[in-house]
Amino acid sequence: MSSEILTVLEYMEKEKGIERADMISAIVNAIKTAAQKGVNSGQELKIDIDPKNGQLHAWAMLRVVDSVSDPKTEIHIEKASAIQPGIQLGEELEKEIDPAYLGRIAAQTARQAIMQKLRQFEKDRIYDDFKDMVGNIVTGTVRRRERNDIYVDLGKAEALLMGREQVPGEEYQPGDRIRCLLAAIESTPRGPELMLTRASPRFVRRLFELEVTEIADGTVQVEAFAREPGYRTKMAVISNDPKVDPVGACVGARGARVKSIVRELNGEKIDIINYFADPEEMVREALKPAVPREVKIDERGRRIILRVANEDLAIAIGRKGQNARLTSRLIGWKIDIEEFAEKTVDVQDEATKKLASSLDVDYELATRLVTAGFVSLEIFEGVEADDLEESGFTADEAATILAKVAAVSGNA
Repeated sequence: MSSEILTVLEYMEKEKGIERADMISAIVNAIKTAAQKGVNSGQELKIDIDPKNGQLHAWAMLRVVDSVSDPKTEIHIEKASAIQPGIQLGEELEKEIDPAYLGRIAAQTARQAIMQKLRQFEKDRIYDDFKDMVGNIVTGTVRRRERNDIYVDLGKAEALLMGREQVPGEEYQPGDRIRCLLAAIESTPRGPELMLTRASPRFVRRLFELEVTEIADGTVQVEAFAREPGYRTKMAVISNDPKVDPVGACVGARGARVKSIVRELNGEKIDIINYFADPEEMVREALKPAVPREVKIDERGRRIILRVANEDLAIAIGRKGQNARLTSRLIGWKIDIEEFAEKTVDVQDEATKKLASSLDVDYELATRLVTAGFVSLEIFEGVEADDLEESGFTADEAATILAKVAAVSGNA
């Protein structure tokens, strides 16, 4: 058994990084516990393993008495003196026993202790290896699918991509390569669980940080972000350097940078816009190419009412309201989009109202004047009563109209 133990100790130390002393302690405690539950039940044992050669030694701990009532815990003074001369009553004797006496259970227990220690080490190592990678993108291989969840092999450990963290429409088979964001390390009864995501906005944001050097070095900042995984992402950016166009930096030459990210996201649309602190400017920018005809801001309720032309309505709202929802999340305001109704102006009605007000006559008389072509005061210049009568007005009406025109002209 000693050669087996030594081999295991050396393997654990070199390949797994487990200290030899830690493994010895685990094996000793496991053997002692198992032996005391088996053939050595009720007996106190002392077990030692030589770290150099793996040799196992065992002793039974016996109290020296002059009358033995329990041979598993006591030894007569005469037998004790033969083993250790000069020992006194009441003292404790360490009587070495053959390790084989511990039985097959002890050997199995040693193996179990090694496996348990290895599993515990693997758990601790997973946390230590990945704790600084939370929030970063990791690459792995799909190992298996269980219901809607995908288990991903990251090389040093297995991670979990739950169904709700997957992008709708994406399908992965065992053996496929996959990139995800390491979202968190959760404590479970089985040990630390590495939790992945592809649906989180943080995944896309991290892709831009890796792809766009201006974001990585802080020249360009992502001020606002909104995403519906698998469909569309909107992000608003600003530059700390007036010489750097933030949108252009993210898009890249001929769209190279953003195309790389779109490929990773399997065709998900990405809108990159300039950031504005003013919500009205921001909403106009976010809804392009739709152009709001009217914008009303409710500061208290953090609500924006937009009215857009009928031809822009579908663009502004988007498929199933997607564009409006993303714009609302991007800005942080509630957005209502309505159709803009063009106001038609009745020229005759406007002229009639204006003439009735200017001459202080009733609407009906003013309507007859406008219909006859007298749409403004200027037209009455040189007009006489006969001209009005020819247009269908009575002599009294003509006289009244001309008198009012004269009065208004005189006041002017």
